[in-house]
Amino acid sequence: MYHCIVNPSARSGKGKAIWEKLELKLLEKKIDYTAYMTKGPGDGTILAKKISSTEKSTDNLARKSEPNNYIKIIVLGGDGTLNEVMNGISDFDKVLVGYVPIGSSNDFARDLAYSKNIDTLLDTILDGKVVRKLDLGKLTFNSMTAPMSRLHEKNISKTRIFDVSSGIGFDAAVCEEALSSGTKNFLNRIGLGKLTYGLIAIKQLLKADKIPCEIELDNGQVIHLKRFIFIASMIHHYEGGGFNFAPHADLADGKFDLVYAGDMPPLRMIFALPLSFFGKHYWIKGIGHHVVKEVTIKPLLPMWVHTDGEVSVKSDNITLECLQEKLQLMC
Repeated sequence: MYHCIVNPSARSGKGKAIWEKLELKLLEKKIDYTAYMTKGPGDGTILAKKISSTEKSTDNLARKSEPNNYIKIIVLGGDGTLNEVMNGISDFDKVLVGYVPIGSSNDFARDLAYSKNIDTLLDTILDGKVVRKLDLGKLTFNSMTAPMSRLHEKNISKTRIFDVSSGIGFDAAVCEEALSSGTKNFLNRIGLGKLTYGLIAIKQLLKADKIPCEIELDNGQVIHLKRFIFIASMIHHYEGGGFNFAPHADLADGKFDLVYAGDMPPLRMIFALPLSFFGKHYWIKGIGHHVVKEVTIKPLLPMWVHTDGEVSVKSDNITLECLQEKLQLMC
């Protein structure tokens, strides 16, 4: 049995058409499945909770019918839809995930050498086997502000799971604006959606406030920034539609590549952005890099925080930790 969580709005409304093509393949192979369509922010989490919960009798029956008691979930959407599903899974040891990337950035899939042929990718998923195990991240809000992002879930949890990256500051502010950007929708329609983040990034850099920040590493080291621009805990190499902020990241080592920029003028960061597409930015003064299992970040004022590009609230105190090889992928 496969549970298919589909974002029909992905890729500017093309998600439903892509799903219909994939559904034909499931029918041709006579594979048992149930499809669920998301309708708004947070739906992916609600659906995944319903599917993966061990407390509901329907899910217990599903577990008994699966080899090795695995529940199999196929996600068809972008990085945001996948993130929502991650936050609805109650027990990652009992769940196998297949992912068909049809978002505008697809940073999760970028590292994984997925076939560009969706039929081939689906064939791999329908084998129903663990192809790889990847790290996940856990964000804990030690404080939250009342203001919410322009697009947010109804219920804001104090903890969030992420599979690509989590960041605070400039990169999260870019994500917050992009979530409801008319520019993004327009560029998606003409096949240039990846430009959205670059255009918004320049705008955000030029208007960024000068805010101090402390970074507490798991080895006891404390980094003081008089003016921080962004701090990102990277599981994967890329975020923001192709910025290769962590070119040496290991997706299954149980640690983040912590990348930050601070104590530098905005123009220098604008110079660094194009270099980061190629992972050639570490040499620039003001950009730091550490490999850690856990980190606590404390800006002087609350700043936007993102998990896989999803933004809900601001915070002035967050902790991030890495969960080694928690995600079991069928592709």
